[in-house]
Amino acid sequence: MSLFIDNPDIIALQPRLQDDDSGVRRIALIDLADLEEPDALPLLTESLLNDDDADVRGEAARLLAAWEEPEVIEALCQALIDPSENVREFAAQSLTQLKEAESGQFILPWVNNKDVSVRRRALRALRELRYVESAQPAINALTDDDAIVRREAVGVLAWLKHKPALLALAKLASSDADVDVRRAATGALGFAADPQLLPELYRALGDNQWQVREEAAATLGKLGFKDAGTELIEALEDDYWQVRLQAARALGKLRFSPANSALIILLKHSISNLRKEAALALSELGDQHALVALRQAENDADPEVRKAIRIAVTQLNGRFA
Repeated sequence: MSLFIDNPDIIALQPRLQDDDSGVRRIALIDLADLEEPDALPLLTESLLNDDDADVRGEAARLLAAWEEPEVIEALCQALIDPSENVREFAAQSLTQLKEAESGQFILPWVNNKDVSVRRRALRALRELRYVESAQPAINALTDDDAIVRREAVGVLAWLKHKPALLALAKLASSDADVDVRRAATGALGFAADPQLLPELYRALGDNQWQVREEAAATLGKLGFKDAGTELIEALEDDYWQVRLQAARALGKLRFSPANSALIILLKHSISNLRKEAALALSELGDQHALVALRQAENDADPEVRKAIRIAVTQLNGRFA
């Protein structure tokens, strides 16, 4: 491809960009990108799409990160079907660096590509752009045969905070066959304070995989419905301490006073992170009866737990002074 260029710095690099040695071409691309000149973009995209060497194409894909020009985005999307996996991954990573929502219009057609890896990467690139037009394609992708595609689609809808997708997300949270999809969907429900979601989150709190239960407890805390308090108290007895920790944190956020006794018991748990979270939650509940238990735990072996207890005691003393 012949390109007309009148920039002297770029012209000086052209012989190296056309060198027979792929290593020379790759280093020349780096020098070209260092110029940070829009005039260099056609040469970078040309190398991405047409260089014979995968390492050179991959370097071009990496160097094009964060450029928002349509021709760059289209070239990076085209590189998602490059024969080299490394090139495809570099292109995907560069697409995730885009910041302008309207850049999503060039990525969106790739969401329906027959290649599952392209669908995954296109949705991943769309996620943080919050491109409104990606909502419906993402909803459609919730039923994709591939679990990673479904999970990436959940991410797109969560970043968009797309309320029309709530019922579909709730269904995934409780019934998808893949644990990572269920976990992502459970977390995504936290963007809308809708009490109708509570039954689905309670089901997720009883999921057979602890990662989903952990996410459900965290989401219930985020939503702030005190009606969830009783369910969260039960989660304090979960077999996994990670679930207990999130349940304790959520109960603190809810300031659910009936949890006081259960949280006091956790001050003696063998896991220090859980003791710390219990202390902080007790400070939020504001129950004067917790002061005795907290003072008894002031000499905890873990310095972070002792710090949390001091904070809790100070906060409670301030309330009842």
